[in-house]
Amino acid sequence: MTKQAIDISKHDGSVDFGKVKESGIDTVIIRAGYGKLISQKDIRFEEYYRLARQYGFNIGVYWYSYAVTKSDALKEAQTCLNVIRGKQFELPVFFDIEETCCKEQAKDLVETFCSTVEKAGYYAGIYASKCFVLENLSNDNLRKYDLWLAHYTTKTDYKGNYGIWQYSSTGHVNGIKGDVDLDIVYKDYPTIIKQLGLNGFEKQDVKPVISEPSEIDDMLFDIELLINGKQVYHVKYNTGDDDDSNIV
Repeated sequence: MTKQAIDISKHDGSVDFGKVKESGIDTVIIRAGYGKLISQKDIRFEEYYRLARQYGFNIGVYWYSYAVTKSDALKEAQTCLNVIRGKQFELPVFFDIEETCCKEQAKDLVETFCSTVEKAGYYAGIYASKCFVLENLSNDNLRKYDLWLAHYTTKTDYKGNYGIWQYSSTGHVNGIKGDVDLDIVYKDYPTIIKQLGLNGFEKQDVKPVISEPSEIDDMLFDIELLINGKQVYHVKYNTGDDDDSNIV
């Protein structure tokens, strides 16, 4: 199962979600906010969530961190939970850790934020660049929490597991002015989350979407989006026996 996705924040301005949906995007990950104060809630979050829900998108959310201590990370998690309370998300709540100030205690910051979010009944995950992951996160972090990997290339060489790959920050999608981040979702998060009764959903008896072997042995995605001036962007995605990062 793969889904084409975008991630957005207030910096993307007014979004025409109808046009975005028509372009082939069916998943959106929205920034809820940043830092540890409620005043740092993304000013577009409520608008984006309402419209994404209206147009039938699968929705995820992320919180941008500036934490340098476990106390900071706890406050960020609590503020994030206050912002998203009462809403449903088909994708995880991601801890976005990328600031230089976060590096020294990154392992503890991830554990503090994500465990707090999990205890509140949400599916927690980590957003980080390939370099940040390799240099600053522990194997324990990556075993416990799904990774949304940022690596801007046509084919990532990251060897670990990841559920989402952010492959470009310079995409162009109908309905959004200027550059937008582009992602591929490999894991069937909506089914997993609904089966477990997380992220505001009651437990449901739903079956995961699994592609036939003939379809996943050699997948070629043609994304009709403008990236770096090219009209059509091709992402080659093979599922090999030596790479379990694509397992649903």
